[in-house]
Amino acid sequence: MGNYSSYCRAVKSEKISNNKKKGKGNQKNGNKYLGWAYVEAANFAIRSYPEIERFYNRKKAKRNGIVAIKALSNKLARASYYVMRDQVAYDEKKLFRS
Repeated sequence: MGNYSSYCRAVKSEKISNNKKKGKGNQKNGNKYLGWAYVEAANFAIRSYPEIERFYNRKKAKRNGIVAIKALSNKLARASYYVMRDQVAYDEKKLFRS
């Protein structure tokens, strides 16, 4: 699952040891088109689903809009990974437990 998120460029590429930044990995590794697609899906999901919009607004209040969109795109990438792996339908309640 983590490898898929990394391949979709939904997570940072940095090396951390003992809570200290030790360097950056290969930032251009992965599929840039998948990264773009998940960010676009996140933008459309914010407009369509109220629970997703609440998640985005909570993240945006703590950080900034770009970080919030990337966090949401990572959640969507993880959800799509499990949908493809387990061959099940998408369930928003599993993604956003409230």
